[in-house]
Amino acid sequence: MVWGSIPTTVGANLASAEGQAMMSVWDLRARLYDVCEGSQLRRGAAKARLFAEMQGQVLFLAVGTGVDIMRFPDGQEIIGIDISAEMLRRAETRRRAYHGHLVCALGDAENLAFSDNSFDTVVSSCTMCSVPNPVRALNELYRVLRPGGRLLMFEHVRSRSWVLGLALDFMTLWTRLLGTAMNRDTVASVLKAGFKIVRIESVYLDIILSIYAVKPNTGED
Repeated sequence: MVWGSIPTTVGANLASAEGQAMMSVWDLRARLYDVCEGSQLRRGAAKARLFAEMQGQVLFLAVGTGVDIMRFPDGQEIIGIDISAEMLRRAETRRRAYHGHLVCALGDAENLAFSDNSFDTVVSSCTMCSVPNPVRALNELYRVLRPGGRLLMFEHVRSRSWVLGLALDFMTLWTRLLGTAMNRDTVASVLKAGFKIVRIESVYLDIILSIYAVKPNTGED
């Protein structure tokens, strides 16, 4: 069981050089996160529709300052992780206000300390643009999901339009310094990790997507 005892840090290897660098970047960004990014990326109605698909024991990646918590359906059992202690500190008021069971702790999406097949649902919100290795993170999500489990993703990705795609490539030269890549092919990464995509909803052009995928049951192609 996941819920027996949740340590303050549930992610592994946070002390690595890469992990420490990520922690430092997001600790700094936490101070202005809600002002600079929250209102731009939240797309509340689309997120609420996606989050309504949560079921069973839920792992929520990159809970940040907790701006997404108000979109969670009531009564869920959720573990939220983030690589930034400052983000989690700022999320605490929102965590306490949630009408359900929500535990938040430090964790690294690329090095999850949970056992195989621990969760029924995993949710990512603007996460795969920020992890150093998205395929590695998705492999971890596949591992901790139970067969038939749901992967719910709200992500911005590289546009298939050559004009917008090049613009996002150029933007990434600068945004990467802040820990974000704007030009990732997240759908391809989801498939590479072994998930089966059920549906994709375009939230804004083909840049912001709502993705519903599943981990196939044993024996499924």
